[in-house]
Amino acid sequence: MKVCIIGAGSSGITAAKTLKEHGISFDCYEKGSNIGGNWRFNNDNGMSSAYRSLHINTNRRVMAYSDFPMPASYPMFPHHSHIIAYFEDYVDHFGIRPFIYFNTEVLDVARQDDGKYLVETTKNKIIYDAVVVCNGHHWNPRFPEPAFAGTFTGEQIHSHHYKESQQVAGKNVLVVGMGNSAVDIACEAARTHSGRVVISSRSGAYIVPNWIGSKPFDELASPLASKMPLFLQRIFLKTALWVARGNQSDYGVPTPNRPVLMEHPTLSQDLLNLAGRGLVGFKPNVREFRGQTVVFEDGTEQDFDLIVYATGYKVTFPFLKHQSFDVGQTNDLRLYHKVVHPDFENLFFVALIQPLGAIMPLAETQSGWIAKILSGKVRLPSADTMRQRIENDKLTMQKRYKASPRHTLQVDFFPYKACIENEIRQMKVV
Repeated sequence: MKVCIIGAGSSGITAAKTLKEHGISFDCYEKGSNIGGNWRFNNDNGMSSAYRSLHINTNRRVMAYSDFPMPASYPMFPHHSHIIAYFEDYVDHFGIRPFIYFNTEVLDVARQDDGKYLVETTKNKIIYDAVVVCNGHHWNPRFPEPAFAGTFTGEQIHSHHYKESQQVAGKNVLVVGMGNSAVDIACEAARTHSGRVVISSRSGAYIVPNWIGSKPFDELASPLASKMPLFLQRIFLKTALWVARGNQSDYGVPTPNRPVLMEHPTLSQDLLNLAGRGLVGFKPNVREFRGQTVVFEDGTEQDFDLIVYATGYKVTFPFLKHQSFDVGQTNDLRLYHKVVHPDFENLFFVALIQPLGAIMPLAETQSGWIAKILSGKVRLPSADTMRQRIENDKLTMQKRYKASPRHTLQVDFFPYKACIENEIRQMKVV
């Protein structure tokens, strides 16, 4: 058994470490000159969306890999430089670095008639028994479709290309979107004594602070809480939010007209305070552009120098040419438990998820499942069974979350982790 791992970011390194522990031979290819993927600021692989001021928005205790805690000396919500140092220590501690081929881009992955995969890189072509895709899903910017009417004559960028506060300093800034990156950039623009800072959102977002009292807010989540009926989870979360920060509308931040937990929440300790000072304003969706004037759906107009589109990313695999992996604008890649494609044996995807919670421990859990499949300790159900389960999961998500490309990747941390662990137990080869 010889396995190809694509990418040496947070998911690629835990996949490598896990395969190594299971005695599975592998090569890991990384387009850039170092590990870290999306968390390496100015990564020379050209795919990182990290900006200079970026901190994690899940605390270090819940974000860490299970067998390698982040140092207690780290702040509770570390800077990206801390995370890179942590990855470096992880790779060296588990002896992964010798298996990573840097400055090597994977150009093509083609399934052969015998079920193996011919992997072409910028340096070689090799046949592998299996491929583990860890290329991430925060690197190919998505813009509003259809595009807004009219023409904007000021500057426009996607949040993927936001790197420094100087990009917003002294400018009237419109941020389109209200996810984590959108709010971070808007807050940074407000703190840099920018001109007008406005967030435009079609539907708003529930703002979750980093702290409740002196406790990280995300530590309120637990396996027990995740088993409660959804209406009880909503009551619990709404109560916790009120205790932590009162009503967000009192700060001038619009409250969505839909229940909490119907979409991915936005984490920010700063937005409510800055909005309460009048430093960040809010508008509905854009109707049209007239030069540097933006007309919103409520009929109001304002002029801006810069628009930042924090409108998410496309799920893209340029090295997988088969039409099954071209999901266009939907991001709807049908995978069993978000990992296995029913029609492509021994082709796996790690961290192709958007969790309510930290992603790294889930990537670690997925990698453990993959290693057990490859080593013959766990089997997969039939392709038809996997397809039916995929359809059932999609229908469940459609009932819970609003229709959006963002929510095709959505999972809840504890139920999803338990689902993979149950799969391992139930499908264990005796």
